[in-house]
Amino acid sequence: MNFKNANIYTEQFRFERGAFSVEDGRFCKVLGEETPDAIDLQGAYVIPGLIDVHTHGNSGADFSDGDAAGVEKMAKYLAKNGVTSFAPASMTLPYETLEKAFASARAFVDARPSDAAALRGIQMEGPFFSEKKKGAQNGAYLRNPDFEAFKALQNGCGGLVRIVDVAPELLGAEEFIRKAKTLCTVSIAHTDADYDAARKGIAAGVTHLTHLYNAMPAIHHRKPGVIAAAAEAEQVSAELISDGQHVHPASVRLAFRIFGASRMVLISDSLRCCGMPDGEYELGGQQVFLQGGIARLADGTIAGSATNLFECMQRAVSFGISREDAIRAATYNPARQIGALSEVGSIADGKCADFVVCDAELNRKEVWLAGRKL
Repeated sequence: MNFKNANIYTEQFRFERGAFSVEDGRFCKVLGEETPDAIDLQGAYVIPGLIDVHTHGNSGADFSDGDAAGVEKMAKYLAKNGVTSFAPASMTLPYETLEKAFASARAFVDARPSDAAALRGIQMEGPFFSEKKKGAQNGAYLRNPDFEAFKALQNGCGGLVRIVDVAPELLGAEEFIRKAKTLCTVSIAHTDADYDAARKGIAAGVTHLTHLYNAMPAIHHRKPGVIAAAAEAEQVSAELISDGQHVHPASVRLAFRIFGASRMVLISDSLRCCGMPDGEYELGGQQVFLQGGIARLADGTIAGSATNLFECMQRAVSFGISREDAIRAATYNPARQIGALSEVGSIADGKCADFVVCDAELNRKEVWLAGRKL
């Protein structure tokens, strides 16, 4: 199948006018010559399918439910909304609950329907967190880092965990990081670490920062903390929830200035209430109340978001991030962080033909999965 007259978002992180083809579900002849039989996209903007590496759920389903049918429901919602790959995030829960959830991911991968986003990993968010910065995580299940427990979960799901989160100030964290980095990306999350503890974690092998600003100490001129430590380390990328609720627009702009577009990873951190009406929901054994687009625990703590990644990308642009940088942070960079860049994350010869056709304002017109239009 051939396409022409498209503004293609290339691996140079800019739009270039031209043509491309899809064969056997993969891109080929990107920016090659036009063919007479090509579909005329009439100047539409073509971007890679988005990749959400931190989403808990949507449509009433949550990854931690451990239900493969629920994961499928999540994946179909994501695909319709231009998110063609994802790595669902777990919660701070008992190991046996996590084992069940991870098994549901494996089952979905093995039986994924053609109209669902591809599950390309898992983000293990918890239980190795600080009590002080647990946020919406369930404090009853917090644990110190335990590599053997993590390895058992990783082995049980066939190595699907692509990001594992840890608070670097906890007992045993450095040893955990050194061992876990050989299996997946290690991220700092839900932490009360000071600058020195964060630096030690990064030296041990941390290359990711989970939901920047949230569940970590703020920057202080005498106590620079985790954010400054991560910003100084060029190998560390930072997630950001740009839903307009978790992070002020000025702080979104600041994050892109501090870390640069090459190190920013937009995420949704969406909950089961995403795509659902206002009401009461559940998260990790706790009540969550959605009202006016904001999800909170009973004590008023902001939980995850009720916004999908495509909307987060659009909002980042509305906050002043360039269109090209926002797309990169929702496609190429997250693919790199979960080790999926050889398959997805950009429009390039040989990669899976997941793409979204948009107008100039990034409003969706069409979603294509593996060269098939939804």
